[in-house]
Amino acid sequence: MANAKSKKDPDGIQGYGLKGRVVTMKSESEVLKNCTIYVNGSGITAVIKPGDAIPVELKDLPVFETGGTIFPGLIELHNHLSYNCLPLWPVPKKFTNRDQWAGIDLYKNLISGPMSILGKTPGYVEAIVRYVECKCLVAGVTTSQGIMLFSNAGIRKYYQGIIRNVESPANPDLRKVDAHIPDIASKDATHFLSQLKKASCLLLHLSEGTDESARNHFESLHIGGDSWAITDSLAGIHCVALKREDFNRMKQLGASMVWSPLSNLMLYGATADIASAKASGITIGLGSDWAPSGSKNLLGELKTARLYSDQNGSIFSNYELISMATRNAAKIIKWDQKIGTIETGKLADLIIVDGLTGDPFELLLHASEKDLSLVVINGVPRCGSTNIMKKFAGKTETVDIGNTTKVLNLIEKEENPVVGKLQLSDATTKLKKALKDLKSVAKKMPLLKEITGPDNTRFFVPVTPKSENEKEKPSFVLVLDHDGQEGGEIRTRLPQDELTQMKQRKEAIIKPEDRDIPSIKLDPLCVDSDKGYFKNLKNSPNLPDYIKSGLQKLYS
Repeated sequence: MANAKSKKDPDGIQGYGLKGRVVTMKSESEVLKNCTIYVNGSGITAVIKPGDAIPVELKDLPVFETGGTIFPGLIELHNHLSYNCLPLWPVPKKFTNRDQWAGIDLYKNLISGPMSILGKTPGYVEAIVRYVECKCLVAGVTTSQGIMLFSNAGIRKYYQGIIRNVESPANPDLRKVDAHIPDIASKDATHFLSQLKKASCLLLHLSEGTDESARNHFESLHIGGDSWAITDSLAGIHCVALKREDFNRMKQLGASMVWSPLSNLMLYGATADIASAKASGITIGLGSDWAPSGSKNLLGELKTARLYSDQNGSIFSNYELISMATRNAAKIIKWDQKIGTIETGKLADLIIVDGLTGDPFELLLHASEKDLSLVVINGVPRCGSTNIMKKFAGKTETVDIGNTTKVLNLIEKEENPVVGKLQLSDATTKLKKALKDLKSVAKKMPLLKEITGPDNTRFFVPVTPKSENEKEKPSFVLVLDHDGQEGGEIRTRLPQDELTQMKQRKEAIIKPEDRDIPSIKLDPLCVDSDKGYFKNLKNSPNLPDYIKSGLQKLYS
């Protein structure tokens, strides 16, 4: 490729073409056989169909026969990535709203406790960040929610790495997405409305649960009369307790929703009335939520969505399901001019699934991580089969995905200030050892202090020992947003929830010696590498049998 006449992208990859069957996702019928996508820099320069003239400036670029079907990269709009090194937890019973499980001892011992230790002990944050980002990467997720970090200097930021980050996209053409709501917005619908009017898109946990208390979180957005704290910026996550008229209201006011069926079914035995959501015409995206009670990645969540749709009267076509993870998601966050479909001028976020025949949508919905032969983000081939990745510079390491070997390119132009040059293999080894013996890690856990950050939110950060006249060393910790303990609430809270909120803040940090610290296994990188995955799903008491058996078939 050294002789290719092309410009280089920021990470040094020169222009190239990828030939295969192209599913543009612009429409269900636009499936282009023997088509070549030309990538130059970070963008798609041309989509050339058989018989089309190739522009002169592209004729000298190398073209690679992929033997696969090319889709836009998968876009995930709901994931608490910081927790994704943890395995599925044994949900003890059926809950009716989130507040019922977030504070029980089993949850503290298996989820919030371990993450408080790892996320705030120096040396483990970078390993978590590297590992969970690679979990996305090997499954074709090119855009997801970010990982929030906070420093002892009072700086809050989102991790910017290989995967495109909706909260901090590092691209001037993409407006950042808001995802964490300060407490003041939860108490005042009018104030919340003013936030919505300033935001391009605001992802809000909304009515997560099945009871009236969960639905009341939707009612709290009602200001009075015809006035609601709902605009076209609002994307409601979960929406499990919403009724048909609620979805109609959201559609009327321009809002959208993000569906996370597996997590909903595991925790509550039910998910959103998605048929009513579709009937309303609301735009629907998809999110895997998190590893402890959801899919490992968006590829798996697509399968759950497919099974639920089929079980309930074939609510969605295969094209509509995949749209939730591509074009719909891009529309929700208002990035549809740059990603979500394969078109000239858009960013080159692409995935390739092995195979050229049959229904292309069925091909993706039956694919597992081992079936993805290439993942491209911003024009850079980041993960793929050996025979394709060897054509590009930038290999950093290999990883076994089931019975196949994939090549990773984790190289960035400048060393990332969070993960540095940390290899996935080193991060994996470190996390396995740490989770197996959390008690030893807890002994290394530094003293913590509570400080006030932006928007009067509170954070717990390590106290770095220093000598007299010596400045405290900078140290970043993970913000554990799912627990609502710090860094701002991730959903609106009604007045009656204030006691619960105060209790959670008080219990945010528990001394290691006062906590029962179990040994935990690192959640495997993907389904293809997790021998116990389907067994664990079958032990889930709230998950319907058709999901338990159907998922295994879709992965076969």
